[in-house]
Amino acid sequence: MKEIDPRKTTRAYAFEMWMKAPMPMVTFFKTLDVSRLVRLSRKKGLKFNMLMCWCIGQAANQVKEFYTLPVGDKLIQYDTLAVNTIVANKAGEVSSCDIPFSKELSAFNADYLRLTRQVVESCQNHDLTESMVIGTSALAQYDINGAVGMYSGIFNNPFMIWGKYKKRLFRTTLTVSFQFHHTQMDGAHAARFLNLLQEEIKKKFPD
Repeated sequence: MKEIDPRKTTRAYAFEMWMKAPMPMVTFFKTLDVSRLVRLSRKKGLKFNMLMCWCIGQAANQVKEFYTLPVGDKLIQYDTLAVNTIVANKAGEVSSCDIPFSKELSAFNADYLRLTRQVVESCQNHDLTESMVIGTSALAQYDINGAVGMYSGIFNNPFMIWGKYKKRLFRTTLTVSFQFHHTQMDGAHAARFLNLLQEEIKKKFPD
């Protein structure tokens, strides 16, 4: 990771316009068809949340804006991505766990299982400060239509939230919210990311 001059990037105008805005975050909602993820999860014994996180990483990896992030009053460029998940630890509380993104599902799954188990037992957050981290929060037991994340003024990372998936007659759907800092990306970038997320689910896990 390194600091870059925003004036020499495609985010120059956005940096000037949104860095000092009182509320620079934007939230999009999208309903995804996750039928294939649910089937694979059951067939292979893989965690649905892990599969979602991997597909998020796959989609984000194709949008260059994910590799830069406003941090404090600077624009930082990263070489790697990670996907965060919230873990219920053994103390009955929640902890944060960053999973390094890998294009290989088997490698990502191994890291996901190892690191989340470590966080459960230690009750200590696992942070990857050298990577641009995409936050996620899965409220899988609850039927919600959407959620808007808070803006702390400290963390500008993109963040996704979802609840329980909904079973239809021929497909299973999941509504997700995606919050992002307007300095990092524009609405078109965010919409492309969400479309890529749906494409990754269909492309990587054909019927």
